[in-house]
Amino acid sequence: MNALKNRNEMDPRYTWDLTSIYKSDQEWAKALDTLDDKVAAAAAFQGKLKDADRILAFFKAETDLDLLLSDLFEYASLRHNEDNGADAAQKMYAKIYSLYVNAVSATAFAEPEILSLPEETLKELTRDDRLKDYRVTLTRLLDQKPHTLSAEQETLLASFGEAFAAPRDIADALQDVDLTFSPVKDQEGTDREVTGSNYILLQSSDDRTLRKHAFASYYEGYRSHINTFAAAYSGSVKAAAASAKVRHYKGSRAMSMAGERVPEEVYDNLIDTVRRNMPAMYRYVKLRKRLLGIDQLHYYDLYAPLVKGNSKPYTYEEAQQMVLDTVAPFGPAYTDIVRRAFSERWIDVYPNKGKSGGAYSSGTYRSNPFILTNFTGTLDSVSTIAHEMGHSMHTWFSNHNQPPQYADYTLFVAEVASTVNENLLVERLLGHAKDPREKLTYLNQYLEAFKGTVYRQTMFAEFERRAHQLAEQGEALNATALNGIYQKLITDYFGPDLVIDEEVQYEWARIPHFYRPFYVYKYATSYSAAVAISEAIRLEGEPAVKRYLEFLSLGGSQDPIDELRHAGVDLTTAAPIDAALKKFDRVIAEAEAAAAELGL
Repeated sequence: MNALKNRNEMDPRYTWDLTSIYKSDQEWAKALDTLDDKVAAAAAFQGKLKDADRILAFFKAETDLDLLLSDLFEYASLRHNEDNGADAAQKMYAKIYSLYVNAVSATAFAEPEILSLPEETLKELTRDDRLKDYRVTLTRLLDQKPHTLSAEQETLLASFGEAFAAPRDIADALQDVDLTFSPVKDQEGTDREVTGSNYILLQSSDDRTLRKHAFASYYEGYRSHINTFAAAYSGSVKAAAASAKVRHYKGSRAMSMAGERVPEEVYDNLIDTVRRNMPAMYRYVKLRKRLLGIDQLHYYDLYAPLVKGNSKPYTYEEAQQMVLDTVAPFGPAYTDIVRRAFSERWIDVYPNKGKSGGAYSSGTYRSNPFILTNFTGTLDSVSTIAHEMGHSMHTWFSNHNQPPQYADYTLFVAEVASTVNENLLVERLLGHAKDPREKLTYLNQYLEAFKGTVYRQTMFAEFERRAHQLAEQGEALNATALNGIYQKLITDYFGPDLVIDEEVQYEWARIPHFYRPFYVYKYATSYSAAVAISEAIRLEGEPAVKRYLEFLSLGGSQDPIDELRHAGVDLTTAAPIDAALKKFDRVIAEAEAAAAELGL
């Protein structure tokens, strides 16, 4: 394996060009010098937000401040992530992070102050033409009024923020620092280290002995601390329940979902619909057992590769063309921007020493989007570029069709565009597959996405719903209760062909998203919506593309449920999830047929 290069040794053609934000670190520093004045200009409105003219002037000053803060923070963050060991970038990031927190604190008075106005006054403000560009903002603020406390109470509640975060911090410290796992032996008798970061890699090995031993070692670590994890999670759930109660919500889920104005029926509808479609998952589990050629399928077999993967390496240039071919159905307005992303160096492509791992898309309202990836030439690397390009294009269309105050889209829709691109890439690969083995490789990628994103995340959502219900009913959330809930869900979701190993009951403890209540369901709804949209694009063509591009352009100007309806997806009904899982069933059938051709 070649050693990683230092950042200054990287070919500039494959590094991002940040000059659409600032042309240099020196220009960033000059812009930083203007920040104090903009913070002061916005903070000067404290105590004065009583009428339409003052509120409008504040909104404009706040938008001006937000645009500058975004540029300053983003540039420093991207410079930091390209080499986390670079001293200059570290100092830039630390400085703007501190100033960012101070700036946000300096304008935190605004929402409580506006909401302290009489309800009738707020309603009049939403109808005032002087504030027409901020009407949606004010309407959403008005919805929060019944759940907003007095200034003194809000200050008191805010003072408990660090204490409320303590359960998550305890779980993180236990998981990331204190938790250790015994080394294990693979099928050759070689000792192998087990860590939190390599566990899934070990579970994806062809070596079943290694998978089994790693599974036992990993969950023995969690079992030995399970009471501490249970106490931490119980504290987190109780903190959410207490916050919901004092804010006059009927429960922690209602409070969480109100933030994005998503009705609770969407959550319950997801779980109910997935449960109705359990036979498809059971069919996949049975197929997995058959393709692996084993008498008993254990939990440590769920990530094992079903076929030898497509080992064909891809160059970055080939990946670019594959992505362009994938998005071609969206038309020239879309593909021309993707070409610009490649030619104008919006992407930081290869790993280097100190570079952040993984991949993401980011950017500011006044810049182009940027993509960080660590391209290694695998099919997954190609898929990652398609995925992140979906995020970037969503951001591009939103920023170029919405004013700054409505450009940011919600997390509820954030994974839709990225997954649409992934799905269309797989569909294109399937259309060009040369033999059953290659086809089965691509089909398995599709099947794993359904398993991991729809079924598994819905199972997590059901676990959260039950845990919070118990807490709100005053029942104990101890290890016995949480283990029992989780093991029953594993049994329900994976069916009779999976052996329920004793260790699976502890898996809930390793899911960090549970400390961000009622978040995981969005992965399943987004994936279902993306399947519906990608299928419509494949089958309908231009009408579906038009709806989709309009959806990408909406930013946060509408409620996310309404934005998805515009794209042709109504998640208040079972139809999109049913359709996605019927697609899952069809993909299983194709995989069964490809396996039969191979004599498997």
